[in-house]
Amino acid sequence: MLKAYVAATNRVAQLKDRLAEDRSGAALVEYSILIGLITVAAVATIKLVGTWVANEWISLKTTIGA
Repeated sequence: MLKAYVAATNRVAQLKDRLAEDRSGAALVEYSILIGLITVAAVATIKLVGTWVANEWISLKTTIGA
């Protein structure tokens, strides 16, 4: 019975060590957050530039008198 307990305790310790070394899940979350932030920044930039271009076209149209 003692041998089984020791073996199980060693196995749990090995699994804890292996899980502590595995950082791929954390990296995936970090990259997902980074991609989300880049996407939000890109959409905001495109929207601002689009608004600016639209206003410039309206200004040009008004200046030409069309």
